[in-house]
Amino acid sequence: MGTTQRPMPPSRGPASPAAPRSADRYFELKAEIHRKLIGVINLERVASIPKDRVRAEIGRVVERIIEDERIPMTTGEQNKIVEEVLDEVLGLGPLEPLLKDPAISDILVNGFAKVYVERQGKLSLSPVRFRDNGHLLHIIEKIVSMVGRRVDEANPIVDARLLDGSRVNAIIAPLALDGPALSIRRFGRHVITSDEMVANRTLMATMLRFLAATVQSKATVLVSGGTGSGKTTTLNALSRFIPEEERIITIEDTAELQLQQRHVIKFETRPPNLNKQGGINQRTLVRTALRMRPDRIIIGECRGAEALDMLQAMNTGVEGSMSTVHANTPKDAFSRLQAMVLMADLEMPTRVVVQQLASAIKMVVQVARLSDGSRKITSVAEVAGVDEEAVQIEEVFRFERMGVNDAGKVQGRFIATGYKPKILDRFRQLGIQLPAGIFDEVMEVNL
Repeated sequence: MGTTQRPMPPSRGPASPAAPRSADRYFELKAEIHRKLIGVINLERVASIPKDRVRAEIGRVVERIIEDERIPMTTGEQNKIVEEVLDEVLGLGPLEPLLKDPAISDILVNGFAKVYVERQGKLSLSPVRFRDNGHLLHIIEKIVSMVGRRVDEANPIVDARLLDGSRVNAIIAPLALDGPALSIRRFGRHVITSDEMVANRTLMATMLRFLAATVQSKATVLVSGGTGSGKTTTLNALSRFIPEEERIITIEDTAELQLQQRHVIKFETRPPNLNKQGGINQRTLVRTALRMRPDRIIIGECRGAEALDMLQAMNTGVEGSMSTVHANTPKDAFSRLQAMVLMADLEMPTRVVVQQLASAIKMVVQVARLSDGSRKITSVAEVAGVDEEAVQIEEVFRFERMGVNDAGKVQGRFIATGYKPKILDRFRQLGIQLPAGIFDEVMEVNL
């Protein structure tokens, strides 16, 4: 088996020149022990017995090999090898230490020798590596088999998820030219609350009050942003303001949403089999959801023709629904939705599509990951109507960037634009009160 970590680089101080050679020798010996363990352990039997017994059995094998080879090794080093072999047999091998680190939000494997991780929005190269591409492929196959899927030359791209809900995407040869590639988007057990978003300065408190009122009033909200910007986190946080008694149906390609209400039904799409049959897409699930008396439908991400069914649902009684879309600005979000609706091949005039969009969606929340790794809600915009076959957008709040300080932190401020949104009439009709002066506030960030 391959090692899970490379030796740390030697100190630049007055260390002995023999130190790096000694470290290299240790890792060579560890690799040799791994290889011999594979030859003496019955993996099929090991998988069926308790973990404590597996650890004890592997420990005895390690001791015997060390004794036979006369390898100098401390008890701590022996225990480390035992844990690494356990990870390989019962877990996901070199990935296990990364999956146990709650600070890591993304794991990106670019071939067997390069594993990057994201912490607090920043990517860095990890010391973790696989033995070779065959070892990496074995781990990928292990992941996808846990959810009843397969990856091979006939099906070289696969989406899956881990037991903790983390999203997995893998691609192998012949499409991946430099060896298998794997990405894992982590979803921790702790769901970030809206209050924590305020504390982290993702948005200011008055913005949160306004968005809470928007959700409570059953206005449709679209969360827009780039990859890794925090769209799903924002959607989770906003969903907390949905009343507990409402019936919610979620529709996703890979289940990621972590709604806290009791009355939630989760749908997940299914890819076609090797014969290109049996696939169930989001559009089919939206139609099914409409037959199940939902109060709200939440689509994890709009990517295709299901946008038409979503719009029709929102315009025919399922108000207060929410979804996300990949886009850099609120206007771009509507352009993308318009293109998706046209994928349905119903030959609808552009003017009709735009009118449906403007009628269905009331608020757009734009999220972004900034250069320092922080995530901000950079814009909250209301759909004000249609002008010359284009959706009119009016910003209610926005984040203004003002530069970067010496520590590399983005400087800026959240401001209310002064625009009084039309949705305030809806709030008054429903008895929803907002603090006075909510549209006059400014909050400085990192100054």
